[in-house]
Amino acid sequence: MDRFYGKFDWEQIITDLGNAYHPEAANDRHLTTPPHYAYLKISEGCNRHCAYCAIPIITGKQKSRPMEDIVEEVRTLVAKGVKEFQVIAQELTGYGTDLYGKRMIAELVDRIADVPGVRWIRLHYAYPTDFPQELLQVMARRDNVCKYLDIALQHISDNQLTAMRRHITSRQTYDLIKTIRREVPGIHLRTTLMVGYPGETDEDFRQLIDFVKWAKFERMGAFAYSEEEGTYSAEHFADDVPDEVKQARLSKLMRVQQQISADVQQQKVGRQMPVVIDREEGDYLVGRTEYDSPEVDPEVLISKANATVPSPTGKESLRPGDFCLAEITDADDFDLYARPVRIISPSPNN
Repeated sequence: MDRFYGKFDWEQIITDLGNAYHPEAANDRHLTTPPHYAYLKISEGCNRHCAYCAIPIITGKQKSRPMEDIVEEVRTLVAKGVKEFQVIAQELTGYGTDLYGKRMIAELVDRIADVPGVRWIRLHYAYPTDFPQELLQVMARRDNVCKYLDIALQHISDNQLTAMRRHITSRQTYDLIKTIRREVPGIHLRTTLMVGYPGETDEDFRQLIDFVKWAKFERMGAFAYSEEEGTYSAEHFADDVPDEVKQARLSKLMRVQQQISADVQQQKVGRQMPVVIDREEGDYLVGRTEYDSPEVDPEVLISKANATVPSPTGKESLRPGDFCLAEITDADDFDLYARPVRIISPSPNN
């Protein structure tokens, strides 16, 4: 018999499978990531109805997990050796509105940061409209909240933002970027942009290029519009931008971003930065800074020949899961090369 289950309805699923549900084991996860980091989903679904997006059709309305459950999961994972958390949701900044009647993402991040053993917290998939300014205060104040924010903006022209049903204007977007950078100095912003959405003109695209040159996003992804069945845009707009125009615009946008990324990386050469080691690969240890999320962002390469460094207990060889202070010695368009200085010992949360 086929059945349908709601979000996070683990108890009913297990019951229907003929097994007993043990609430004390609800957060006993099997990690598929390296043991020192984990993804932490805080809600499922989305109440936004962007014209091009099928996520609300697939996942339904936002359903936030109770704050206490999330913090307890963090404690459980820390006890297993997890030090870094990628906090994710379809719409991170809307967390809590369904449970508590208001946005609670700032308080949630603050509480996760209080858990002993949490070294890094990184935030993914913020939404620009009605952005919770109090989150920036937490990011600026807490040392273990990475100065990193993944916030998908999609476009900058008012024509396109209106057609996409983003409920934000070009001016508001510019002002938001200014505010974020002012309130959290040194923050690295990751965004996603779209080209070739129905009705995109040459002028719309020019505005997008000018915006990217102005914003100098440290991390940026882009894609060409592709119609999704059942979405507002699929039902109301003709896909009228030719594929060759979409691809030409995408290529130009990414060329602009490649130079920005290269400049950002070069500015790190000579600096000493905390790095977490993820894995060994050939002659290198491969890690990341606080400005780099796993699998999608640049990496830091450290020669194994330089992997024995001072630690609080003497000299040790760096291993996956270690945090070290590293001096950046070189950079290419995306990745960094570094020399480790010392292993960073665990420290109390701030």
